[in-house]
Amino acid sequence: MSGEDHADTSATSADLPIRRPDPVVRALTVSEIIEALADGLRDFQSAPIYGLTFGALYAAGGILIVLSVSALGASYLAYPLAAGFALIGPFVAVGLYEVSRRRETGQPLSWTAVIGTIVTQGWRELGWMAFVTVFVFIIWMYLIQLLIALLLGLKSFVSLRDFLLAVTTTPEGWIFLIVGHLMGAALSLVLFSLTVVSFPLLLDRDVDFVTAMITSVRAVVASPGPMIGWAAVVVILMIVACLPAFLGLLVVLPVLGHATWHLYRRIVPPEG
Repeated sequence: MSGEDHADTSATSADLPIRRPDPVVRALTVSEIIEALADGLRDFQSAPIYGLTFGALYAAGGILIVLSVSALGASYLAYPLAAGFALIGPFVAVGLYEVSRRRETGQPLSWTAVIGTIVTQGWRELGWMAFVTVFVFIIWMYLIQLLIALLLGLKSFVSLRDFLLAVTTTPEGWIFLIVGHLMGAALSLVLFSLTVVSFPLLLDRDVDFVTAMITSVRAVVASPGPMIGWAAVVVILMIVACLPAFLGLLVVLPVLGHATWHLYRRIVPPEG
């Protein structure tokens, strides 16, 4: 090899970007989940205005969606919409992650700082993660409508009462409930695996959204029992919070959001 060829090879190698190592993922224990919930509650109590505001926005979104489908004569979609609405919770909670991050690092809390971080990150990889979340939500709604059309038909439902009567008193309705809940559980598990760590990671470090999703899946694989337990806690609390006209989300969303940040800190150790 000539000296000129060697120089060209060296120059080319120097121009190649250096790949950063993937984030370290450690196993999680049940006691750490309990500790994260306690930390999340403390964050909410220390900065309640942020939690209540984000919780109110999320609850208002749920109420608006249900009222909209009712006004359009599609009230039979109110239940699956409310169930699927929980899928976008991790994205809505980004502001809560930032509040917890600032409290952890001792940075001053202000609406300008919190919203500024969300807007800045929104133009980067965080926006792609939001797209993934909304995409799964859309898939869920299409699957539910297809299932309703195949098993129950759409023309027979003029009210939510008729729909509930059909799904609770007919064999086709029972099949719809079983298959629909199984599909919902599968989609929720997939989205949970992709987002449980990815949103906080993107807020905390300069990584791409694909790496963030892979890290999130690695976290679930590393601690399947505790992570599935955490997913069950989230689902149960979100269902309970949505029952009183979504008003329980005023408290449940911020506590879960703050707790998710502290869970992330236990799963992905800080760099350095």
